[in-house]
Amino acid sequence: MLPSHGRYAYHPWPQRPEYRWPGGARLAVYLGLNLEHFAFGEGLGAELAPGANGGGGPQPDVLNYAWRDYGNRVGAWRVLELLEELALPATVLLNSAMYDYAPELVAAHRARGDEIAGHGRSNSERQSTLPEAEERALIAEATLAIARREGVAPRGWLSPWIAESRATPDLLAEAGYRYTLNWCADDQPIWMSTRASRLLAIPYPQEVNDIPAIVARKDGAAQFAEMILDDFAERLRQVRDGKPQVMGIALHPYLIGQPYRLRALRRALATIAAAREEVWITTAGGILEHVASLPEGTVP
Repeated sequence: MLPSHGRYAYHPWPQRPEYRWPGGARLAVYLGLNLEHFAFGEGLGAELAPGANGGGGPQPDVLNYAWRDYGNRVGAWRVLELLEELALPATVLLNSAMYDYAPELVAAHRARGDEIAGHGRSNSERQSTLPEAEERALIAEATLAIARREGVAPRGWLSPWIAESRATPDLLAEAGYRYTLNWCADDQPIWMSTRASRLLAIPYPQEVNDIPAIVARKDGAAQFAEMILDDFAERLRQVRDGKPQVMGIALHPYLIGQPYRLRALRRALATIAAAREEVWITTAGGILEHVASLPEGTVP
């Protein structure tokens, strides 16, 4: 036998139970909007121009830092306008450092009732490299920052860079988290076992996600928008089998907030918004609530 994580069992798709989302929908759609902050002159960060500072040469890497900073200064506000225009909710995946850096941006999402989920302290670090005690402290620090500002603790977590240690699910459950977005192994939510309590893994996309699409594969704006539309159309076809699905769309304002990409995104999201009578447009937290309300054994 190969080594296993032991967090969940294998369940063949044809043998899954049938259930519905609210309103009888078979497809749930949510937007995961990443609001991230990066350290200047050190740490991790996506790159517009790899090696812009001389192929790993001395910091500061001004080109890439400023490109990412555009997201919080401009891009995220344009994305907010688009969400308002189309009346779409969002799950905000929040670096807690944003409370100090751009508190007005977080407040704008709070005012419209968006869900705030934990996304570490900063995307300049990975929790997977930390000893367990330090990882626990990172989770606690980010959680407390959100609870203090929002008046309620976050229920969901996405690790910066989706980097986990072997103990991460245990630490999240012990910190009171109800769901994780780290495990992109399914088209349905699945229950994971931890040493504290079960944890719901809600699908978070690694394909319909602007970072791997645009940064890694170098897809254009129109290509990314078509990816969203094709994913949406194919899922609507697939759910005719009676098995419900979750479609996540992962967005980063420093990428998707660029004007030409935002214009393409608007076309894609307008199509999804126009289908709201057929699909359930929600948040990751809304998915958690519905799954938790289902009879035991409905969700593997």
